[in-house]
Amino acid sequence: MKFMKLGSKPDSFQTDDNNVWYVASELATDIIINVGDVKFYLHKFPLLSKSARLQKLVASTSEGNNGDEIDIHDIPGGPAAFEICAKFCYGMMVTLNAYNVVTARCAAEYLEMHETMEKGNLIYKIDVFLSSSIFRSWKDSIIVLQTMKSMMMLSEELKLVSHCIDSIASKVSVDVSKVDWSYTYNRKKLPEESDSHIMNGSLRSMTVPSDWWVEDLAELELDLYKRVLVNIKNKGLVHDEVIGEALKAFASRRLPGFNKGVIHSGDVLKTRSIVETVVCLLPAEKGSISCGFLLKLLKMAILVDSGEVVKMDLVKKIGRQLEEASVHDLLIRAREGEPTIHDVKTVQKIVEEFMVRDQDRNGVFEAEGNEIQEVRRSTGGILSEASKLMVAKLVDSYLAEIAKDPNLPLSMFVDLAETVSVFSRPAHDGMYRAIDMYLKAHPGISKSERKRICRLMDCKKLSVEACMHAVQNERLPLRVVVQVLFFEQVRAAASSGSSTPDLPKAIKDLNSGSSRSTTTNTEEDWDAVATAEELRALRGELASLRLEKNNGGHAKSPLADRSSVQKVTKRIFTKIWSSKSGNGENSGSDSSGSLGSGNRDEVKVGTGSTPSRKGRHSVS
Repeated sequence: MKFMKLGSKPDSFQTDDNNVWYVASELATDIIINVGDVKFYLHKFPLLSKSARLQKLVASTSEGNNGDEIDIHDIPGGPAAFEICAKFCYGMMVTLNAYNVVTARCAAEYLEMHETMEKGNLIYKIDVFLSSSIFRSWKDSIIVLQTMKSMMMLSEELKLVSHCIDSIASKVSVDVSKVDWSYTYNRKKLPEESDSHIMNGSLRSMTVPSDWWVEDLAELELDLYKRVLVNIKNKGLVHDEVIGEALKAFASRRLPGFNKGVIHSGDVLKTRSIVETVVCLLPAEKGSISCGFLLKLLKMAILVDSGEVVKMDLVKKIGRQLEEASVHDLLIRAREGEPTIHDVKTVQKIVEEFMVRDQDRNGVFEAEGNEIQEVRRSTGGILSEASKLMVAKLVDSYLAEIAKDPNLPLSMFVDLAETVSVFSRPAHDGMYRAIDMYLKAHPGISKSERKRICRLMDCKKLSVEACMHAVQNERLPLRVVVQVLFFEQVRAAASSGSSTPDLPKAIKDLNSGSSRSTTTNTEEDWDAVATAEELRALRGELASLRLEKNNGGHAKSPLADRSSVQKVTKRIFTKIWSSKSGNGENSGSDSSGSLGSGNRDEVKVGTGSTPSRKGRHSVS
């Protein structure tokens, strides 16, 4: 820490108690100066020769028996600051440093200790010390800025604040190779930072990290921090990624419950102010802030009821890089009083913002006067296929989590799923798992609602393991089970090089178009075809095949398994179709209903466990 010593005489200020100070001298004191509740018994000459204000006060004070007595209760810095100024007037030794230099400077300004009173007066000496030492020191500049909080108005008038902020911002903006001063850095160090060497008599890391300054600045109060960071950004020499790291460090430092998404009681207003300030300081460049950090900010903004502008700003930023998010990040707790556990509406908005990026690259047109000008959308460019696939999988996993909420309306589930339905996925196992979780948590939904949610899934895109599992899932409509069986048979036939199995036309019609197509007469027929007994027979056949595979001693190839399933499936299909042809509509079956209880234990797809002949299980 930088310091400056003034004066050469020994300190002769003495006190009988904390409220009375006097100078040990053979000369009697002739002035009493009251500063707050402290009395200073001093001499006029050394004080009045350097302070224009004291001259005016003494001149306006009438003589008393005990000499003049004046009050200066409003002096910046109080008794401690006045003591420094008084000692300087007496020529006594006094030490100035980063902790007391601002109060001394403001007190000297209050006492009007200018050069016009005496050359080399206190104001001049302090200004030289600030410009030549304090503002050239990284840590001293930060300490000085913090001490200005109690006398901000006068510090602003004296331009101390602006000079200090500019000094800090300038140091932040220098190339890291020129950083040769000490700084606080408790973050994870780079491997090469473990080795250090002596340079210019001080210990210095071989490599200075680009975010070396973020922890020291996090100690500043909110308003000062904002002004410093705005100054840094305006200089344009610090990368947005580093600005993002600074904001992350500040939020973690100033919001103790930030990473857990909680706030301490009574801190709502303070937390809201910090969150809104951080949001307004966020860099505009995509990727400069991690998606996880943005979602934590959004959760906190919702928790403290920040304005809609703040929340929508975060929603848009998150939507621009949604592919980076995790399911845990998206699990935003609903506000108190909401029926659902999670805030699905906000996630819906985020996904919609992501979809905006995939709009036509031709832009939109706006009329301005008599001319039509093209306005490009600043959406971050057309989405890549990889980003689409990542978001589609993310939404599938998110749906599986929120599906466990018994109060989640079907419309919320379907709307979110349909938002990304245009993104082609090679497999629909994730959607199948989400649908199964919803059916388990909502056993009382109607037949039409079961059909509606199952249309979200493309049976042709289920893996072999998911198909085998779906056949045994009592919560699925029977028509969906028949579709799954058929598409698996067609896939098995294609893998073995054989032609499509010779099945009735009504069954083959299931392979035309997507399984999510609108309801047709053929689909309605299939809703009423398969009975529970027939599907139980099929499950028994499939269970026997698995048992043979597990106990046969020789592992069968996938094609062999598929061939066996194909034979069994064709036999069952033929039986079902014969029954339909001979008996007409089967009133004992409905694809929209559940075949059994929804309280079975959950198992994962592809676990290889032998299914029971009396029930099907769900995906967990």
